[in-house]
Amino acid sequence: MTETVLQAQLNDLPQILVVCTGNICRSPMGEVVLKQRLDEAGISNYAIASCGVSSEESGNPIYPPAARILMENGYRVPTRQAHRATPEELTTSGLILAMTVGHARTLRPMLERLDVPLERVHLWREFDGTATIAPEGCYGPGGVLGPEKPKHRGGYSDFYSSEGTYDVPDPWYTGDFIATLEAVEAGADGIVREIAR
Repeated sequence: MTETVLQAQLNDLPQILVVCTGNICRSPMGEVVLKQRLDEAGISNYAIASCGVSSEESGNPIYPPAARILMENGYRVPTRQAHRATPEELTTSGLILAMTVGHARTLRPMLERLDVPLERVHLWREFDGTATIAPEGCYGPGGVLGPEKPKHRGGYSDFYSSEGTYDVPDPWYTGDFIATLEAVEAGADGIVREIAR
């Protein structure tokens, strides 16, 4: 069996980092669901963590409705505090999963300052079939934000919304925590399949 680029990156740096805006809804939901899915698949050699691209929610717990929907669906919700991505997390993660195109764009300058290869960044929704899993990440050839795509100017929308098509829906604005959980679960299942193949 040929090792995929993703598997090689995780063999070198066995941490998966899930990233959203404030680290109180989507990224902790992703962390919780992915950890449980990996445990159920008998895959225990990866650390799973989450963070935000913003410090606006730092110190806060998982947003109560997000915690509630997780528990109602059989997930174990840890006690944790939201935080902004740290240089250590970004440099020691073999796979960085952005919940939206905007989060991936916001991560880019952070990663470039740290000389972290952009090929480690993928969109969560690459793994549910919404987008193609680009071997060199979402910024690589064929990726949603690849070199052949028009350049984006950045701004407010990168934190709070982006294209929508490739984004895990934000329950903070939609109020639909079930739709967010469904998107998170579909992506987690695809991530497990990709890691295990």
